[in-house]
Amino acid sequence: MLNYKSVLITGGTGSFGKKFVETLINNYPDVSRIVVYSRDELKQFEMAQIYPPEKYRQLRFFIGDVRDAARLKRACEGIDVIIHAAAMKQVPTAEYNPDECIKTNIGGAQNVIDAALTTDVKVVVALSTDKAAAPINLYGATKLCSDKLFIAANHMKGKRDLRFSGVRYGNVMGSRGSVIPFFMGKKSSGVLPVTHRDMTRFNISLEDGVEMVMWAIKNALGAEIFVPRIPSYRIETVAKAIAPDAALEYIGIRPGEKLHEEMITESDSVNTIEFDRYYAILPSGVDREKYLRAYNAKEVPSGFRYNSGENTEWETVESMREKILKHVDSGYIF
Repeated sequence: MLNYKSVLITGGTGSFGKKFVETLINNYPDVSRIVVYSRDELKQFEMAQIYPPEKYRQLRFFIGDVRDAARLKRACEGIDVIIHAAAMKQVPTAEYNPDECIKTNIGGAQNVIDAALTTDVKVVVALSTDKAAAPINLYGATKLCSDKLFIAANHMKGKRDLRFSGVRYGNVMGSRGSVIPFFMGKKSSGVLPVTHRDMTRFNISLEDGVEMVMWAIKNALGAEIFVPRIPSYRIETVAKAIAPDAALEYIGIRPGEKLHEEMITESDSVNTIEFDRYYAILPSGVDREKYLRAYNAKEVPSGFRYNSGENTEWETVESMREKILKHVDSGYIF
């Protein structure tokens, strides 16, 4: 699928980007070029130690910010596929620095679209978040705007052979700034701060997130937002999986947080289809039958919503601990 293709990953030194690059190198030995586009020179240097240029000649590192339209356009020359993973994603940071979040998550998204439209890019897959569904915080609101921009871009492409789509999933296990490494860092203190005893989130591994993006690259018709069927967990469950003997200190929900996350709202359900392991939210006005046939899909029931607190599949303490040991790269030992 990606052999003899050129791929660019914005935010390529983040948790997803590193796993995506690893997967490309391992599974597509004949990929023509992999461009890691990010603004952190230290992270690029550290990544280059793992993939030395004399051995991995297909790998390129571009210092650049998605806010910089000219630099991004230059980086996209000769690129076939863009994976847009760059984002300002810390909820409290976004609440305190709203303008910075808007510039990166909305302005940066539009710059990616413009770069794709003015070069020979064929496929763009943008990473969304569960917080974009009925958002109550700025981060979620900016990602909802980003989703809308990428879907609308399908109407701007004219006769170009170009598809824009998005993938929306929940918390990624072990990603930077997420709850698992936070709890691991606090484990030795004997006390873990938990926001609320009933708080829930969706759970996906980096490997499954990468697999979903790969699926979208190959199968997306354009204008869909794909959502995986994944389990939920309680924050308490993660705490007990990591430090079963630690005391739990309930500190209250932080500004901009929800008690439960939602990936498909009841309002979205009228445009949502389901198939295999995924849902797809379609924009209004498209030929829905085309998508139903292409994916061998069916429409979801009226009033359907996909909420982490109402999910039918749940992680237990044991399953959570097993997945952390399998998927989270850390120096911590249970």
